[in-house]
Amino acid sequence: MQGATALELKDLTVTYGSLRAVDHLSFDVRRGEIYGLLGSNGAGKSSTIKAIVGLVKPSGGSIRVLGRDPRVDELATKALIGYVPETQLLYDALTPREFLEFVASIRRLDPGEYNPRLREFLRAFQIEMEFDRPIATLSNGTRQKTLLIAALLHTPPVLVLDEPFNNLDPRSVRIMKDLLTAYVREGRRAVLFSTHTMEVAERLCHRFGILDHGKLKAEGTLTQLQGGSGRSAATLEEVYLHVTSEEDEIARAVRALDEGGP
Repeated sequence: MQGATALELKDLTVTYGSLRAVDHLSFDVRRGEIYGLLGSNGAGKSSTIKAIVGLVKPSGGSIRVLGRDPRVDELATKALIGYVPETQLLYDALTPREFLEFVASIRRLDPGEYNPRLREFLRAFQIEMEFDRPIATLSNGTRQKTLLIAALLHTPPVLVLDEPFNNLDPRSVRIMKDLLTAYVREGRRAVLFSTHTMEVAERLCHRFGILDHGKLKAEGTLTQLQGGSGRSAATLEEVYLHVTSEEDEIARAVRALDEGGP
């Protein structure tokens, strides 16, 4: 059941020098939904996400997380969010156990409450054997699982996920897809999900926002996006390429590459 707004952006602008990465962007993510944030490289997805979690300072506009303004109460707002970045950010000298204990201490979690949940994550992701090995020695898949556990450990009401399935094996991808679906089922939590994998987004997300050059080009359910593009039977990928005007460019590129072959 989808309900009240969990995450709200109004006229969000992010600039890096003369570059405007996010241009007066407005959208909301509701409780009970997984919102897919879609866009090509450089479209502004990661800059938007970094502004939400406090890693970059917006140049303008506002962000509200469950009604809280991070500019007024930064720590309390961050406590409401679980975040998985696109680029793995971990302390290589620590083990997953030490890293997650560190995260739990920052979150002020009671060991008696989070340890049973942690054991279930380790069992589900099958990383018990790597739990006490230095992170520097672990595979990218195990490192990604550690980041996911860190984001989910305190059961935050808002999850912000930037390419969360990177490097995951099929079993772990399926676990995460089912977990995220269950995570929002009762209408108390919300997920902002950024990905380039259209097939995953189409199956997982309830609504979508399509970014292009920092602007929101289209928003809605798949049915609404199909109607807006005049393509009632189109896949999400086809709608996305139509909205971002990339269809003709792709066709030209494929023809050129094909003609240049042996």
